[in-house]
Amino acid sequence: MLDSHNTSSFYMYSHQEFLKQGEPTSARCDELESLMKRGCDAARIENPHGGQRILKNKAVTNRKKGAEKLRPEDITQIQPQKLSLNLRSGEPQNIKLRFKRAEDYPIDLYYLMDLSYSMKDDLENVKNLGTSLMKEMSKITSDFRIGFGSFVEKTVMPYISTTPAKLLNPCTGDQNCTSPFSYKNVLKLTSNGHQFNSLVGKQQISGNLDSPEGGFDAIMQVAVCGEHIGWRNVTRLLVFSTDAGFHFAGDGKLGGIVLPNDGRCHLENNMYTMSHYYDYPSIAHLVQKLSENNIQTIFAVTEEFQPVYKELKNLIPKSAVGTLSANSSNVINLIVDAYNSLSSEVILENSKLPEGVTITYQSHCKNGVVNEGESGRKCSNISIGDEVSFNINITAQGCPKQGKPESIKIKPLGFTEEVEILLNFICECDCHKQGIKNSDMCHNGNGTFECGACRCNKGRVGRQCECRKDEVSTEDLDKNCRKDNGTDICSNNGECVCGTCECKKRDNPEERYSGKFCECDNFNCDRSNNKLCGGHGRCECRVCICDANYTGSACDCSLDTSTCLASNKQICNGRGNCECGTCRCTDPKFQGPTCEICPTCPGVCTEHKSCVQCRAFGTGEKKDTCERDCSYFNLIKVKDRDKLPQPVQAFPLMHCKERDANDCWFYYTYAVNNTEKEVHVVETLECPAGPDIIPIVAGVVTGIVLIGLALLLIWKLLMIIHDRREFAKFEKEKMNAKWDTGENPIYKSAVTTVINPKYEGK
Repeated sequence: MLDSHNTSSFYMYSHQEFLKQGEPTSARCDELESLMKRGCDAARIENPHGGQRILKNKAVTNRKKGAEKLRPEDITQIQPQKLSLNLRSGEPQNIKLRFKRAEDYPIDLYYLMDLSYSMKDDLENVKNLGTSLMKEMSKITSDFRIGFGSFVEKTVMPYISTTPAKLLNPCTGDQNCTSPFSYKNVLKLTSNGHQFNSLVGKQQISGNLDSPEGGFDAIMQVAVCGEHIGWRNVTRLLVFSTDAGFHFAGDGKLGGIVLPNDGRCHLENNMYTMSHYYDYPSIAHLVQKLSENNIQTIFAVTEEFQPVYKELKNLIPKSAVGTLSANSSNVINLIVDAYNSLSSEVILENSKLPEGVTITYQSHCKNGVVNEGESGRKCSNISIGDEVSFNINITAQGCPKQGKPESIKIKPLGFTEEVEILLNFICECDCHKQGIKNSDMCHNGNGTFECGACRCNKGRVGRQCECRKDEVSTEDLDKNCRKDNGTDICSNNGECVCGTCECKKRDNPEERYSGKFCECDNFNCDRSNNKLCGGHGRCECRVCICDANYTGSACDCSLDTSTCLASNKQICNGRGNCECGTCRCTDPKFQGPTCEICPTCPGVCTEHKSCVQCRAFGTGEKKDTCERDCSYFNLIKVKDRDKLPQPVQAFPLMHCKERDANDCWFYYTYAVNNTEKEVHVVETLECPAGPDIIPIVAGVVTGIVLIGLALLLIWKLLMIIHDRREFAKFEKEKMNAKWDTGENPIYKSAVTTVINPKYEGK
């Protein structure tokens, strides 16, 4: 059986001797490349592909208005009409659909009107609608039919008054109104506009108590009562005219009605007879029935209720909302505009898909517009005669139960035409059809030999169907599945079936267990660069079998020396040995893949100065070509010189100090770490500081002042010394002078001496 994996690239190998010991039968199903690596004969590889066949392909109708009139069933707008697909798991099948709006396509229009009292003035304008609409629609189609129906409300409290008088005339005062009713089919679809006017002219207004109306009951009956309404398989339009809101599922509880709407026709004598028995339909139920019956809805409502019905329009596909004037005088223009809006858009929808089947759409619309995803289902702004196309991919993920054929239908919303697609699933290989029943290859005929293996009869198991199911778990048989008494059954990687190990299947189809005791596998070998056997070999029983020119436990050692050749054509530049395709330098000064780089040799600093300048500071000779010329090393900035790497590290490096054009110094190191060139640079420059003007001026002024004071002190000191010397000289000359002691004759003493004569000195 084909693997149910999500890819279509799985193949079945049907040769009898293909499986290794311990491998399950499912190991025959694998990817083509994997099977070829394992020595499969291409002629024995089964690879069924999906396909498609067109069963009905009637061309889209090309005709002009006024040409020979065709029956609706003879007009084709979508092509092809029926296909058959063969689906293989994970392999998409693409089909192309063409859609073309046919000119002069027949139209059925049913006018459903609210006849509650508030619509009294509207009824007068609708009475002449038949012939006027016939005349207007004749510009669009020569085959137009029109019908009429009316609705009010459920005939129970509290929606209407159930007093006998109100049941006869629900209106107040002298107004003469007809008895309330839920829904009445007044006129079946007809091409006679005068008959429409005549019957509608006889209609009388009615009344109810609450504001919302029972319009949903009426829409449901119009949708499902096709025979009573007279719908043809043409464009079906339902015009819903009201000036109020609506009741929906659940509101019936107010009147004691709890049974959900059954979605069936209940018209007797063109009157809905079960309004008192079934609740209002839900919006989702209406959407389903309108879609099933290909009815496009036009809500003609007053401006007050526009927001409500616009929200409803968003929930009902292929519907439109128009603003109805207070007295419905604009109803014809509203219908024509809404029809043009609806018919200018085509939206594809499909029926329920079988389990595991997915579908995607791509639309090719007018003016080369291509849409995908949910938008791929539709095209807008399509005029009559325009042709658009859709690419549809249908994919099966696995096989459905028992692989039975299924069918789906795709149709444009609002149109009766559809595309039927029959789905057949490819779940078996062709070799299964050639199986030999009760073959001697399967232990005395206990199974069918197909695709190189046995499919056992009921009650038999084993690779050759050699055991009965009640024999498979005896101790004697389990011993044959143990390598020795201390090991698990089948190394805990499989099951013991009839004394033979059947190894487990892995989630990854490329991984498998094998061996008599499932002790081997092809995924537990050494890895290199996160690749099994370095990507240069295959894993067999947990040991790498390397490709040519590779060796090592993980096949990670290349024997090719071309990667070790230096520019001078010498291996490792004559300064190392080539090991596993990589140079191991014998001289520690030299680094790089071919031992040609010397990070500590003289001249290294000058060589890399310009590139360090431009990358670290955006200056230097190479600032304009920096990105092109200086991307050969990794630049790492550090805050100060103490953070620069030191020579004690495992790889050699050079400390550099260079001056730029502004006489600023910058410091960096250059090193080769394995094959990576690294430059660590101090992010700040050391520039000579400029003169400080203020201290200089202050120093000069202070110096002048101090020098002046010093000169004054020196002058003062000299004056003191001079004066002292003069004074000493004066004193010396004074002592050496010899003066005459005689009195000056001119001198008169100021002192007078008087002697007392009587004084005797006693």
